[in-house]
Amino acid sequence: MAKLVLVRHGQSQWNLENRFTGWVDVPITPLGEEEAHKAGKLLQGVRFDAAFTSLLQRAQQTLDIILGELGQTGIPITKDQALNERHYGDLQGLDKAETAKKFGDQQVHVWRRSYDVAPPNGESLKDTAARTIPYFESKIMPEVRAGKNILVAAHGNSLRAIVMTLDNLTKETVMELNIGTCRPITYEMDASGKILQKSAA
Repeated sequence: MAKLVLVRHGQSQWNLENRFTGWVDVPITPLGEEEAHKAGKLLQGVRFDAAFTSLLQRAQQTLDIILGELGQTGIPITKDQALNERHYGDLQGLDKAETAKKFGDQQVHVWRRSYDVAPPNGESLKDTAARTIPYFESKIMPEVRAGKNILVAAHGNSLRAIVMTLDNLTKETVMELNIGTCRPITYEMDASGKILQKSAA
């Protein structure tokens, strides 16, 4: 049996400022660091064999803090753009409240939560899944099926795509899925990749 643990990065500077971040490479805040330390404490007792993260520093910083908290900084870490947050296109850097005033609450909600509606010049969750899921299935799941405990530190939407796949969520139910910052989601799986148990912090 192996564990797959998914963790969204701690609060970033633009989370704090309520801005659409996407691929803009902003760091985590002091609160984000605290959240990452708490996530590490929640994962005490799990020995990870490898970790995966995105190319964005907020996910990498979170991963480093969690592994430091666990005393496991020497494990192999793979960084890949496939795990990046969805690209928010023209919305990147914009204040979310101001964007809602400009385009309407409903339109912004659809851009943020729907499966296949993309913001202008950006990615939908479907687009994000199209790069995240093949990577997840070809690079991460073989490690899990080999019996390894794997930690993935990534982003709200790349992790939504992964959870949607693992939990067999529909396009409708995924609209209600929100991945909280630094709240580990743990899947216990057998050698075939079948989920035996899921728990969330």
